[in-house]
Amino acid sequence: MKIDQAIVDGTGRSLIEKGAYLDDFHIDYLQGKGIGGVYIQEGIPDDDELELQIPQYTKEVIEKSRVEDRAKVKLTESVRKRVGEGIQFLYSHTDDEHFSEATDNVANELMKTIVDNDAVAVDISMLKISDEYTFKHSVDVATMAMIIGKKHGLSDREVHDLGIAGLLHDVGKTKIPNEILNKNSRLTDDEFALMKQHTLFGFEILKSRNEFSDGIMRGVLQHHEKINGRGYPLGNSADKIHPYAKIIAVADVYDALVTERPYKEAFPKGVAIEMIMSMTGELDYDAMKSFLGSVILYSVDSIIHLSNGESAKVVENSPENCLRPKVVGLKSGKIYDLANDISCASLIIL
Repeated sequence: MKIDQAIVDGTGRSLIEKGAYLDDFHIDYLQGKGIGGVYIQEGIPDDDELELQIPQYTKEVIEKSRVEDRAKVKLTESVRKRVGEGIQFLYSHTDDEHFSEATDNVANELMKTIVDNDAVAVDISMLKISDEYTFKHSVDVATMAMIIGKKHGLSDREVHDLGIAGLLHDVGKTKIPNEILNKNSRLTDDEFALMKQHTLFGFEILKSRNEFSDGIMRGVLQHHEKINGRGYPLGNSADKIHPYAKIIAVADVYDALVTERPYKEAFPKGVAIEMIMSMTGELDYDAMKSFLGSVILYSVDSIIHLSNGESAKVVENSPENCLRPKVVGLKSGKIYDLANDISCASLIIL
C-alpha cells in the first residue's frame, strides 16, 4: 500500500513521508502510536514509480538473475517509416506496374532487419508501424511469420517469400467495401460471405501479375483454411494446405486477438496465447510450436503483476514456455521461477 498522506507528530515533524510504501514495520510503528488507519493511493502504480521504489537488495538479486532475451527483431524509426510507406503503397496501388518490386523491397527491409539483428524471436508489443489496422496487421503478421519460418527451419529464400505472403495476405480486402471492412457491429450472413472472398480476391490479384511464386499465392489464398477442413475458401484439410499458409494462419489469428477493433476489445497477450494453444484442431501443430518458441510476451526488464499481489520484474524468459518467465518480486526480492518451481504453480501473471 502506498500512503497518500504524510504522518506527522505533534510538532509537525514528518514521521512517514507521503508516497512511502507501507511495510510491516511501518504498520506496527503506526499502531504503536495509536494510529488505526491512514489514507492510501488506489490502483497499481505505473512502472516508473515502481522502479523508484525498488530496494537496493532487490536490485542486486535482479542483476544476478538477469539473462538477456534472445535476439529480437528491432525496427528502427527509419525502417518503420520505409516499411510503413511501402505497405500503404501496396494496399493502395494493387494495379501499379511496380507493385511486385515494391513488395520485394518491403520484404527485403524486414529480412535485413532480421539478419542484422540475428533475430530468433519477436516481441509483439514492439511492433507498431501505423495506426491504420490493415497496414499494422499486415506488417505484424509478415514479421512474425518470418521469425516463425526461421524457427521452422525454412531457408532464407523461403523466409523471404513467406514475408511477402504475410505482407499481402489481406490484399484482397482492397476489393471489399469500406462499410463492411470497418463495420463496428456483427456482419450479416451476406456481408460475411463477401468478406470471406478476400482470400480469393487476393489470390486473383497476384495471379494476374504472373510474378509471384506458387507458395506466395497459396499462402494468400489459404491462410484461413483449417487443418480439420472447416476453413475457407476451399475447405482444404491439412495435407492440401501450403506450409506458408499454415504459418501465416497462426500469426494472423494471434495478431487479430491482441489488436483492438471497433467491434471488439483486444485480448491480453497471455490470454491470446492460451487461445492459440487451444486451437490444435484448427491450426497446424508444428507451426504453433514454432510460434510459441519464437514469441516473447514479457521482455526482460519489463514489470508484471502477480496474482499474489506483488509486482515483479522479468529477469529471464523460457523459450519452452513464453507464459511463465522467471521474475523477481520488487519489494520482497524473491525469485519466482514460474516455469520450473512447483511452489509457483498457483501464481499467474495478471
